[in-house]
Amino acid sequence: MNDQTRRGFLSQSAAVTGAGLLSANLVEAQPRQQALRYRLGIVTYNIAAQWDVPTLLRICREVGLGPVELRTTHRHGVEPTLTADQRRDIRNRFRDANVEIWGCGTVCEFHSPDQAVVRRNIATCRQFCELVRDIGGRGVKVRPNGLPEGVPTERTLAQIGRSLAECGRIANDTNVEIWVEVHGRGTAHPPHIATMMRAANHPRVGVTWNSNPTDVVNGSVGEYFRLLRPWIKSCHINELHSGYPYRELFRLLRESGYDRCTLAEIQGMPDAASGERLMRYYKALWTELTRA
Repeated sequence: MNDQTRRGFLSQSAAVTGAGLLSANLVEAQPRQQALRYRLGIVTYNIAAQWDVPTLLRICREVGLGPVELRTTHRHGVEPTLTADQRRDIRNRFRDANVEIWGCGTVCEFHSPDQAVVRRNIATCRQFCELVRDIGGRGVKVRPNGLPEGVPTERTLAQIGRSLAECGRIANDTNVEIWVEVHGRGTAHPPHIATMMRAANHPRVGVTWNSNPTDVVNGSVGEYFRLLRPWIKSCHINELHSGYPYRELFRLLRESGYDRCTLAEIQGMPDAASGERLMRYYKALWTELTRA
């Protein structure tokens, strides 16, 4: 190597080394992203409605989905009618697959003016609490499903709150939780959900954030997220390309220390192969949207 070549080589090496040090310093100077403490899971409504337990476990394991909310009436067949042995088998199969059972998604609702209907729904909720306890899950999702015509809104909200308090006592006895989905015409209004929560006033009763269009005020979910955050124990998400401000929601969840899960609740009932492919794309987009 002649002197001119040697000098050029040394100059280039110094430049590369300097650029590397500068790049490292810039990276070090960047504020570190707050660690993501929540996980991506799935609700079997509707995307996994036709998947049996082995299919559900295989896809969750291969895609890397975390907790599963098992919605009632679906092909997995996890219902209160299961025997003790069947419940033990479900618990063991999920455990062996390293897939967490988040809980059961029910259609228990407490807004009817007919008190016999309300009592039946509370009794059904009890059955699901016992089921979730036996299969190793964490909670039972319930819902309001509308404001009955001709009944003052305040009366309906108070009735739902009292019913939730009773369900909370049942949940306490079975060591599970009750999650009230932000759901139903009129009842999905976040201030109404807050009124129910205050009336229930039970530590075992919380909210499933449901990613509804009515959460959004002036393009932001901030106002209603802050209203309901003290009670949020679970979270449903849906079509991530829908225009809903998911990046903001995920940021708010991260900044508030939410450490549970966001559960994909997607329309359509694909077969297993299409569903697995869809969930891989979904997870990739979720990963991007959860970045700071």
